[in-house]
Amino acid sequence: MEGRILAADADWWRGAVIYQIYPRSYQDSNGDGIGDLGGIVQRLPHIASLGADAIWISPFFTSPMKDFGYDVSDYCDVDPMFGSLADFDRVVATAHGLGLRVMIDLVLSHTADVHPWFVESRKNRTNAKADWYVWADPKGDGTAPNNWLSIFGGSAWQWDGRREQYYLHNFLTSQPDLNFHCDAVQEALLDVARFWLKRGVDGFRLDTINFYFADKYLRDNPPLPKALRNDSIAPGVNPYNHQLHLFDKNQPENLEFLRKFRSVLNPYNAAAVGEVGDAQRGLEIMAEYTSGGDKVQMCYPFEMLQPKRLTAGLLVETFARMNAVAPDAWPCWAYSNHDVIRHITRWGLTDQAAKTYTTLLMCLRGSVCLYQGEELGLPEAEIAFEDLQDPYGIQFWPEFKGRDGCRTPMPWVTDNANAGFSEGRPWLPVVTPHLPRSVAAQDNDAGSMLTHYRNALAMRRANPVLVTGGMEMLPAEGEVVRFVRFLGGKQMFCAFNLSDQPARCTLPDGDWLQYGACLGATMATGTHELPAWGLCLAKQE
Repeated sequence: MEGRILAADADWWRGAVIYQIYPRSYQDSNGDGIGDLGGIVQRLPHIASLGADAIWISPFFTSPMKDFGYDVSDYCDVDPMFGSLADFDRVVATAHGLGLRVMIDLVLSHTADVHPWFVESRKNRTNAKADWYVWADPKGDGTAPNNWLSIFGGSAWQWDGRREQYYLHNFLTSQPDLNFHCDAVQEALLDVARFWLKRGVDGFRLDTINFYFADKYLRDNPPLPKALRNDSIAPGVNPYNHQLHLFDKNQPENLEFLRKFRSVLNPYNAAAVGEVGDAQRGLEIMAEYTSGGDKVQMCYPFEMLQPKRLTAGLLVETFARMNAVAPDAWPCWAYSNHDVIRHITRWGLTDQAAKTYTTLLMCLRGSVCLYQGEELGLPEAEIAFEDLQDPYGIQFWPEFKGRDGCRTPMPWVTDNANAGFSEGRPWLPVVTPHLPRSVAAQDNDAGSMLTHYRNALAMRRANPVLVTGGMEMLPAEGEVVRFVRFLGGKQMFCAFNLSDQPARCTLPDGDWLQYGACLGATMATGTHELPAWGLCLAKQE
């Protein structure tokens, strides 16, 4: 298909719809059961037909794959299971030809323990990279330096007999944390960004952006009262939720590093979206990291990735908090990604409810991340324990089943045991409930979820007020969320009934014209009746 011409626009990211690709599960091109870069090239037309502006590719770098690429052993090469640098160049060229920008996932807070930097660092306390990682002496009784905990369970410290010290790992013990207090580490990571920018990438998704720096004094985290605990970052069974994470992340020194990172991006008109992993201060951190135009352009907090369904009240509260602490911040909203239960299952949505939430997402101020398969309405896959690959799920099974359920292969066709994903045995099973929801099954169905996503993205693209405009949140009316988007004298009123019962909504004063009938929108003036999961879109020019 013919692509859109990519303009040299430094603000291309503002309001963009970014489609996340989890490469292991998108498309296998060589029959080994693992998705790869060649498969991405093959399926990019699907993303272009959806109407997305950019892709975000989860890590494909050289890795021992203990955390499936989020443990990097070479930042500047492609793991052979995904292909080669030449294959990556084909991804960039093909995407650009289709009018899609390319963002890649940079995991800067930690490396794999087989990365050459760590191999050298752990040899002794005097080598050239001795301070490239967070090392600390034990307490007098030999125990860990402080009480910090790993997101993957247990202490965040691992003993190393060669140095007779502990090293910090916020995730797996095989993922040692880099020491950002070391200037040489910062410069090495900035060089990584330069390497990929020179290869044509348009930006980065920055994994765990608020974990870069740890407190240089290694102070203990205070306990978090039970009433304030939130399982949006770690499952409820994980003791990580028992602490207020004041010192193992969210350090003020991070702001200066982000300024350095932005200075690397600017000559390329490149953009970055940061993942803010914090259950208490996500919006505040987003404000800090995106303020002033000299740090990252956008962040996505976890407000819409939480287990609890997004209600009208929660949405109003979220935007009120954001306007209070970050009125100029540019969020990047997502319902699903590779780390959480798919929102169809997490929130218990019917197809009609899911379509309403999709249209809502396209109407909110901010940019948007869509996760592969979301456009098909895929539910979370049920994976048997013996098929699990995720170390997180294996650790906390059965109370927490891990992340494999949202990472199963993309179903391209229905009449194939492997859904057209691979000619070999997939690394995770294709589950039967996904087959009827394949791309082929929905492609030409006017009532399908896929068609709805295409219509919703087309509506957003056709209305600049939804892409870059301002937003005034109106008081919720029961489970009806209402707001007005505005830009250059034009306004759009949006109302969504986030319940399975009929409801009423009130339009602001003025003459409004119905918009969005293809999305199920209806229209009246004054007080308006909305059916269950109904919506009202109206324009004023």
